[in-house]
Amino acid sequence: MKFNNKFKTIFLDPNSDKKVDNSSLLIPKNSNAKREKVNIILSPSLYWVKKMSLPVKYVREVKKLLPSIFEDTLSEGNYSYSAYKSGEHFFVFAYEDKVILDLLSKQGISASNIANVYFAQSELDKIDGAIKVNETQSLYVKDSMVLLVPCCWIEEKGDLDLSTITPSRHKVTLKQFGHIVDNSSLYKIGAMLVILVVLVFTEYLITTQKTSYIEDLNSEIFVKHKLKSTIMQNKSLLNKYKKIHTTQTNFREYTSYILSLKLKSDEKLSKLTFKDKTISASFTGVKKDKDIINVFKSKRLKVKSTYKDEKLVVEIKL
Repeated sequence: MKFNNKFKTIFLDPNSDKKVDNSSLLIPKNSNAKREKVNIILSPSLYWVKKMSLPVKYVREVKKLLPSIFEDTLSEGNYSYSAYKSGEHFFVFAYEDKVILDLLSKQGISASNIANVYFAQSELDKIDGAIKVNETQSLYVKDSMVLLVPCCWIEEKGDLDLSTITPSRHKVTLKQFGHIVDNSSLYKIGAMLVILVVLVFTEYLITTQKTSYIEDLNSEIFVKHKLKSTIMQNKSLLNKYKKIHTTQTNFREYTSYILSLKLKSDEKLSKLTFKDKTISASFTGVKKDKDIINVFKSKRLKVKSTYKDEKLVVEIKL
C-alpha cells in the first residue's frame, strides 16, 4: 500500500519554503467530521543518524546502547532514540521530539493529526539521483545513507514525489511530553514509586498482622470473661454494671454520712434500712429535727423526712 492510498503524506523540513495545505485537517464548528490523518517523513535535518556494524544480533540489544553511541555527537537537549537493521548494518537515530512537534504545530498539524512518523533514511533510501526539497538543499543517497546536501553540489532531477513511495515498517512515535521529564528522571521517579509501593505493602503486612493479633486477643478476652457475642449486648451489659456501680458508690457515701453524724447525747440512730434504692434512717430523742436535716442538705442530698414525738425518719433516694 502506498502512502497516498490511505493517508496524505508530508515531508517535514524546517527550511522548506512550501507551506503545508492543512485545510483538510481542520474541523468546522458543529461538525461531526473526523480530522484527516497524515504520515510524516522527517527531513535529515531533524535527526541524527549513524550506519554501524555492531557485534550484536538484535535491534533490542542495540537500543540499550543508543545513548552512549550518540553521547559525543549530540548537543544539550532531551533526545529520543530509535534503530533498525538493514542487511548486516544497523541504522541508529537520535531526535528531539519537542523540536519536531513545534515545527508540526507551526504547520498547523497537531499530534492528533499524525498517523505515522518515519525517517527519510528508511523511506527515501531508494531514490535515484538528487531530489530538491527546498530552495537551497537536495536529498542525495550515498552508500545507503540519505543525505541533505546543498543544491549547488549536485545536479537535481526534480521535486520530491511522495506518491511513489511505499511505507516501511520503521515508524517511530513522538513523545508529546518527553521534553518535560527526561528518561533519567523517569527512571528515578519509577524507582521512588517502587520503593513507595514496597513501603506501603510492608506497612500493610504489619497492619494486617497487628489486626489479626488484636482480633485473636479480643476473642480470648470474650471467652475468658464470658462476654456476649455482640458489641451491642456487651454495651448493654456495661451500662447495667455502671448503674450498679453508681448505686453502690452512692449507698456507701450516703451511709457514711448517716453513720458519721454527731448526735447529741439524747439522740440515737435506732434503725437503718435499704429498700428500693432508698436509704431510710430513724432517729429517736430528737428535739430539733432541723439540726440533722441541715447536715444532709449541706451535703447537697435530697432528703425526705417525717418528724413526730421526738422521732425523725429520713429517706435518701439513690
